[in-house]
Amino acid sequence: MLVGVVGKPNVGKSTFFSAATLAHVEIANYPFTTIKPNRGVAYLRKPCVCREFGVQDNPVNSACIDGIRLIPVELVDCAGLVPGAWQGRGLGNQFLDEIRRADALIHVVDASGSTDLEGRPCEPGSHDPLEDVKFLEVEIAMWLVQILKRDWQKLARSVEAGTAKLVDALTTRLSGLAIRRSHIIEALKKTELDENRPGKWSDEDLKRFAHELRRISKPMLIAANKIDIPEAERNLERLMALGYTVIPCCAVAELALRRAAEKGLIKYVPGDPDFEVLKPEEMTKQQLEGLETIRERILRKYGSTGVQDAINAAYFKLLNAIVVYPVENVEKLSDHEGRVLPDAYVVPKGTTARELAYMIHTELGETFIYAIDAKNKRRIGENYVLKDGDVISIVSAKKRG
Repeated sequence: MLVGVVGKPNVGKSTFFSAATLAHVEIANYPFTTIKPNRGVAYLRKPCVCREFGVQDNPVNSACIDGIRLIPVELVDCAGLVPGAWQGRGLGNQFLDEIRRADALIHVVDASGSTDLEGRPCEPGSHDPLEDVKFLEVEIAMWLVQILKRDWQKLARSVEAGTAKLVDALTTRLSGLAIRRSHIIEALKKTELDENRPGKWSDEDLKRFAHELRRISKPMLIAANKIDIPEAERNLERLMALGYTVIPCCAVAELALRRAAEKGLIKYVPGDPDFEVLKPEEMTKQQLEGLETIRERILRKYGSTGVQDAINAAYFKLLNAIVVYPVENVEKLSDHEGRVLPDAYVVPKGTTARELAYMIHTELGETFIYAIDAKNKRRIGENYVLKDGDVISIVSAKKRG
């Protein structure tokens, strides 16, 4: 699962991405061997099951800080978008090449209305941020329309002649866009378009289908950035009325807190509702005043800076991800080296025990016999659907031998 950070220029998108991916914990088994320049590692924040079991864990692929598990995930920072991107305007081609791999989107919007549709600075409140949301919807939909229209009549004739099925043809055509067969089926159902007569679809039908397909295959939430500016607060309810998950956000505050924590000046875990100053003597008066402003205007008012909340919501709400903990020894909750609760896996809701085995190692999936739920020591079969927070031990033929 990959989440893209999108938005027009000068809305704080790069600040959001920098804050989200600023290294702040050491993880023994770094999960991403190759990170492209516009990709970075962020973390999901989740209460760790170590507290539930009353054990001291030894994380390997993640980190645990005071009972909070931080699990690495990958974000892609998409190029700044301007109207006409689908026609190649600005960095449109680069943007669309990056977004094609994303499974969900965090749209960073300047909620204060202090940047126009092109991303140029303007007076706060003089631009309507709702326009930014609408134009992004149009850009992605029109990009999909252009892909759909390639040889559309030829595809339609094949379907209507009975030599091809529309769902199969579209699945093949859109396979490189992180769009699955199930997404296409659902979009056809929602739009009620006749899949047996695609040659009768109008341009408006194609646009309607593309809009629905984007909504299903690349769900989006809004990070209402610059929430510390008064005009942003007034636009918050209006943004929420669009039907998206909207999270008040101040990316510059999160970046300041993470940098201070990285230097050991404060104690702060991403997503915390407050911080503790550790070394006031090493900070200037202006720095201390800046931190206090963040506490008063952001943390106490909204409960967090919103950056971590947005990342969590993208994975746990938009993508319905859950976290499971594979172990070898169900009694000690450890791996073969004795490390307690070493790994936390982020998997889609609906993942089965056998599918988890394949995620860990192909051979483990192929030789799967059964699994054990460590919470109740119950044996479970290959089709058991994992629940959030499950601690699972997989028994395979190889392990028996």
